[in-house]
Amino acid sequence: MSVSRRRALAAGALATPLLASGSALAGGSALAAESPGFVVPAADQLAAQGWRKLAGRRVGVLSNPTGVLADFVHIVDSMVAAGVRPVAAFGPEHGFRGSAQAGGSEGDYTDPRTGIPVYDAYGASVDSLAAMFTKAGVDTIVFDIADVGARFYTYIWSLYTATAAAARTGASFLVLDRPNPVGGKAFGPMLEPAFASGVGLKPIVQQHGMTVGELARFFAGEFLPPATIDLEVVRVEGWRRETFFAQTGLRWTPPSPNMPTPDTALVYPGLGMFEGTVFTEGRGTTRPFEIVGAPGVDWRWREELTGLGLPGAEFRETYFVPTFGKFVNETCGGVQVTVTDPRTFDAVRTAVAMFVTAKRLHPDLFGWRPDLAIDKLSGSDRLRRMIDAGAGTDEIAGSWQDELTGFVRRRQPYLLYW
Repeated sequence: MSVSRRRALAAGALATPLLASGSALAGGSALAAESPGFVVPAADQLAAQGWRKLAGRRVGVLSNPTGVLADFVHIVDSMVAAGVRPVAAFGPEHGFRGSAQAGGSEGDYTDPRTGIPVYDAYGASVDSLAAMFTKAGVDTIVFDIADVGARFYTYIWSLYTATAAAARTGASFLVLDRPNPVGGKAFGPMLEPAFASGVGLKPIVQQHGMTVGELARFFAGEFLPPATIDLEVVRVEGWRRETFFAQTGLRWTPPSPNMPTPDTALVYPGLGMFEGTVFTEGRGTTRPFEIVGAPGVDWRWREELTGLGLPGAEFRETYFVPTFGKFVNETCGGVQVTVTDPRTFDAVRTAVAMFVTAKRLHPDLFGWRPDLAIDKLSGSDRLRRMIDAGAGTDEIAGSWQDELTGFVRRRQPYLLYW
């Protein structure tokens, strides 16, 4: 699909029917699937066709360990076996094969399994990534990475940078779409441009509720220059916006080292903000982002949170000793958040309630990181300033409703699933 104007891209979204309909049952990975879905990611569709869609092209693949088929064979390995050999691979944060921890990558190297050169694309600018595409001699970029639906998860910004670089070099861009594991509903505040960073380059809301294919269309239509980009999205068969990961019938591949389960993904768009606080976000435990706390936090936090009756969530008092990250080898108190009903759960509002109550109960313990990373994660200084001023959860969450409504309206023309 060639796109030269926002209007043309939006019109294409409205004119294209779904490939197939999926389960209309709601649910999530914290609940037993009421009926397994029949969901087929784009990669499995192309692999079943012997990757003939890519025959004769000089393909570069931007992917990581989530770019796998139903049998867990990586798409690059499948392409090579089918005789459609990519000329290059590009690795995002954590690397192409996924060996690096948060904030790291694997560098440039030759993949030992396939002999294909791998370029380090993590943190690359449009200029530097375009230079990589030119050096590799690619004419088609294939993107296949599973996102978890949060603005500050860096894979979507690798997607944005790659689309911009492809537009600059004239390379075609093919997105192999995958389900959004936390569903298609949007939550939270909009990023203000002044707070753009590697965890949020462009103004979208915190839990965007879009697949990577939909985001690619949104990015091309809203943020790229008017020069033509040859963008195509191969859609997921059988996924609908109200479907959570547990209903897809798919098996989970951790998209990063600290995203071990679909339960983690459900809480991450909100509780990931604890990275911007002095509390540990649970790295170094078996349940990162579900477990949060700090030395000295006691049972009162769990009791306070339980008393709020937050929809779709339960809180367990817990004590733990992180093996890496914040408070290594120190005993921490805190809570474990369990999502009991993803249909009613709002990860962003839940995290705000946790901030507000932690600050009130433990003012000597709770605080923001000195680098004010919370502003980049939340998209502005509003959240921090309102909490520091003593605002309550409802007031804070209410402050972004107009911009959230505007984003939902703005994204509508680019959606591929209903």
